[in-house]
Amino acid sequence: MPPRIEALVHTLVVLVLLAGALFGSAGRIGLVGFWIYLATFAAVSGASLVLVDPTLAQERLRPGGKRFEPRLAIVALWMIVHWTVAGLDRGRFHWSDTVPVWLRGAGLALFAAALSLASWGAQVNRFASSALRIQTERGHQVVTSGPYAFVRHPTYLAAIILFVVSGLALGSWFAVIIALPGVPFIFRATAREDRFLQENLSGYRDYAERVLYRIVPGVW
Repeated sequence: MPPRIEALVHTLVVLVLLAGALFGSAGRIGLVGFWIYLATFAAVSGASLVLVDPTLAQERLRPGGKRFEPRLAIVALWMIVHWTVAGLDRGRFHWSDTVPVWLRGAGLALFAAALSLASWGAQVNRFASSALRIQTERGHQVVTSGPYAFVRHPTYLAAIILFVVSGLALGSWFAVIIALPGVPFIFRATAREDRFLQENLSGYRDYAERVLYRIVPGVW
């Protein structure tokens, strides 16, 4: 299957799972915030299909030609649980759907910004694989443009923002609680990847001396 078609199929599958988890668990489709969340996800994903190197999607799905990594399946399942809890909370049981409207709006805005940042990072860095490896066969080199001029791991920064704000955007405090444990895992993965790249990717150590911060400018 051509890489771009494969990326399109993968994106459609994710959108179907997202919509099914949200609206299926909610038991109704009249939740405007859910539609904005879904539309934002679809719009950024659609833009990425056009702008991002299609071979990157292939690399992320099968890094180095290998099968999809189990840890990514765990993350996918975690997100489905997150969306399902939000749907149950907002649509059926109202356990913790007291997120103020202004905070939901701010969450949606930050959700869109984080998705856009991740897409920008993938557009600039065609080596942003889902696996920790040096992609010799793809001419792996240090990327210093775009968001990489400010922090060394902008995609991880986007992931942290998404973990924090997704539940707020969906209007469920329980969904926030489910997502938040992902934040320390992101910090750990960032430190591990940064150390690996400094040890194994030519030119990365010099880049790290110029761009001082991994994911949080002025902090870390």
